[in-house]
Amino acid sequence: MNGDDLKTKENILNAAKAEFLAKGFMGASLRSIVKSAGVTTGAFYGYYKSKEALFDDLVSEQEAYFLARFNEAQNAFAELPHEEQSSHMSEISGRCIDHLLEYMYEHTDEFKLLLCCSEGTKHSDFIHRLVEIEINATHRFMDVLRSLGHEIPHIDPQLEHMLVSGMFSALFETIIHDMPKEEAPGFVHTLKEFYTAGWMKIMGL
Repeated sequence: MNGDDLKTKENILNAAKAEFLAKGFMGASLRSIVKSAGVTTGAFYGYYKSKEALFDDLVSEQEAYFLARFNEAQNAFAELPHEEQSSHMSEISGRCIDHLLEYMYEHTDEFKLLLCCSEGTKHSDFIHRLVEIEINATHRFMDVLRSLGHEIPHIDPQLEHMLVSGMFSALFETIIHDMPKEEAPGFVHTLKEFYTAGWMKIMGL
């Protein structure tokens, strides 16, 4: 792309971000985006094939980064020697969450789009995908504990899903409700302590 093309694409993205944040993906008007960007509809289709492709360009990088880093943290924990995992239950994931919290505040608009405005796109399952990663990691950890001789009670899958979904919903409240950045780490630290203690209680540790 030449300089003019890059500027036009930037104008489209800026107009789209404002429209999506104000109205969500479903309510956003491509006509309004095009008008705000100062381009014709025909020119728009030279850059994006659809409204969803435009939304995807705004959030896909941040979504992929978040999911990858979170998944890496879970795998790093699983690679610890079995005897060490219970004593490091929240250490690796805690550092990961601290990093991702900082990352979210560097990309606040993109995460608001993901969390509040993505209904009707493939990105609407963002939290669900995180929940799946966390639940799978929890099951691996419980299997390790059982292999070490711990009696881990059965956890109802519906309850498990509620607990994990609640954890992520609470984490993302920082972005959804515009918590000042300087306040968020303390909030998240307490959240991590609460959920770690709760899971230890449920697992009988």
